[in-house]
Amino acid sequence: MEFRAELKYSQDHEWVKEEDGVVTIGISDFAQSQLGDLVYVNLPEVGDEVVVGESFGDVESVKAVSEVLSPVTGVVCEINEEILDAPESINEAAFDAWFIKVKDVTEYDELMNAEEYEAFCAK
Repeated sequence: MEFRAELKYSQDHEWVKEEDGVVTIGISDFAQSQLGDLVYVNLPEVGDEVVVGESFGDVESVKAVSEVLSPVTGVVCEINEEILDAPESINEAAFDAWFIKVKDVTEYDELMNAEEYEAFCAK
């Protein structure tokens, strides 16, 4: 299980990386391992608003469909088209397979650093 120190994590198992006012969001390595083999991803459109704690998309595995909750409030400025065509890439490299990028962020969920998140997942 990988926990990257440069990222922040939500209690809903999304990872967050901020660069130059743009927030990149994906699901953690822990989350993808719990979900199993992913077969489908549903993402919002560019220009859609996302809100802290609300679903912005979902992932479907051979086990179930799970919502992906936004750890920030803002406007989607880019989606990762590659994971729409190859959802298995999330299982292969969760931290490279980002879902969306968000700009104009006005609110953040309470986020954990890697050490805190690793302890959270161990519970």
